[in-house]
Amino acid sequence: MGGKGALDGVLVIDKPKGPTSFDVVQRVRRAVSASKAGHTGTLDPMATGVLPVCVGDATRIAQFLTDGDKAYEAQLLLGAQTDTLDAEGQVTAKAPVPPLERATLEAAFEKFRGTFLQTPPMFSAVRVEGKRLHELARKGEEVEREAREVTVHALTLLDFSADTVRFSVEASKGFFVRVLAQELGKALGTLGHLTALRRTKSAGFTLAQAVPLAEVEAKGALIGAALVPEAQALVGLPSLTVTAAEAQKVRHGGLVEVAPRPGLWRVLGPLGELLAVAEVERGRLRYRRVLAPGQ
Repeated sequence: MGGKGALDGVLVIDKPKGPTSFDVVQRVRRAVSASKAGHTGTLDPMATGVLPVCVGDATRIAQFLTDGDKAYEAQLLLGAQTDTLDAEGQVTAKAPVPPLERATLEAAFEKFRGTFLQTPPMFSAVRVEGKRLHELARKGEEVEREAREVTVHALTLLDFSADTVRFSVEASKGFFVRVLAQELGKALGTLGHLTALRRTKSAGFTLAQAVPLAEVEAKGALIGAALVPEAQALVGLPSLTVTAAEAQKVRHGGLVEVAPRPGLWRVLGPLGELLAVAEVERGRLRYRRVLAPGQ
């Protein structure tokens, strides 16, 4: 566990435009004097909004927070394409924009609801043969990327003008809104790129919980009251409460037989304390991470 006076938990940051997710994590770690910190899924430098940062012992659960659905509000500019698929890149092509109507936009949106394959962009943190795609892209290289299955749970038109479309989207892990922006441009008979992106939800955390990065840096360790405890941070996972005797087995990674359906679970002790994250397989717990030390 963290040392005396250490901060442990998840700090939900309202990321400003400009810094990388790694930059934000390092600034948070320095501000609160944490021994370690890590994020739960990157946001592009241009993007703003919800960026959960695990501080201290909560870094142990970061991997379980990356799998959750994420929601965004985005702005698409039609008529031009960039190499990064957003406003940070260089314009590589232009095309006229046909007249936009709500019915035309809704028809285009319908093509991108549900489950389908999406190819990651070259300017991304995805690794191919050990190398991040954006590192290769900056060298002018383009490599073949494997399309991945993604799910768009909701895609809503918010507003539009002659060449700009604002929309919200809620999607599964690994979904690239920049790619959606490019594909929407094509579906509308032109080109397009993302000019604004704000994440409104990630792994169950919302903007209502988010603290501006500047406030964290101003308050330092006094921001501790805003930390979300590990057990609370994992509320997106179903919970399984074990007996005191079973809790002792869990603390030592021992065999525990359970009845719940297969899948990933939070394992809680009789007092509601978080003991572990485990998968239920064939009526037994298979531990992904034991969080409470043996006693």
